[in-house]
Order: sequence, then structure tokens, then C-alpha cells
Amino acid sequence: QVQLVESGGGLVQPGGSLRLSCAASGFSFSLYDMSWYRQVPGKERELVARMPSGGGPITTNYADSVKGRFTISRDNAKNTMYLQMNSVKPDDTAVYYCHALRRLWSVYEYWGQGTQVTVSS
Repeated sequence: QVQLVESGGGLVQPGGSLRLSCAASGFSFSLYDMSWYRQVPGKERELVARMPSGGGPITTNYADSVKGRFTISRDNAKNTMYLQMNSVKPDDTAVYYCHALRRLWSVYEYWGQGTQVTVSS
């Protein structure tokens, strides 16, 4: 059974930091491109950061709004992905989702249930 379970969300003050985790199970985590998305009510889900399956810092990409503040990483030995969020702003308030993708002859795609991040004083 495939599972992506996010954790680490919560309430944080502007300028603070938070680290999200995504624990994966039921599929070959190291072979998948992993991403973080976020969504606020009434808006489309948007990509925050992506790290390809074989990726390191050079191959990751970020939304312009989070560049220099957020860092995506993964630990294939632990089947876990992370999002380090620094210097957070009220506009970062959203539900954050973990996403796994692999394209072969078919598309294999999985989503987590999301974790709420609220940036407020």
C-alpha cells in the first residue's frame, strides 16, 4: 500500500523556521521525482520545490517565491523527503503536499494528505 505522510506543519511566526517531512512507503522511493506543492483555499495547487530521483542541489528547482528561503532534500535510505523553510512569510501560509512521480510507459503518481502551515504573529 502506497503512503506519503507529511508531518511538521503548524503555526510559526513571520521570520521563523519550520521543517516539513514526508515519509514514503509502498513504492521504490529512490526512483521517484519528489516534490512539495502547496495550496490555499480558492487557488490552484502550486509547485514549491522539486528534486529529481537522482537529484542533488544542481538539479533541484524552486518556485521564485521561495528561492533562497526554502531547501528541499531527501534521504533515500530513510525513504523520506524534507522541506526546510526559513524566513517564512504570511504568504507561505498554505496546506503543503508531498508528491511522488515516475514516468515510464505509464505515469505513476502519488500524493500525501497534506499538512497545514500557518505563518502569523
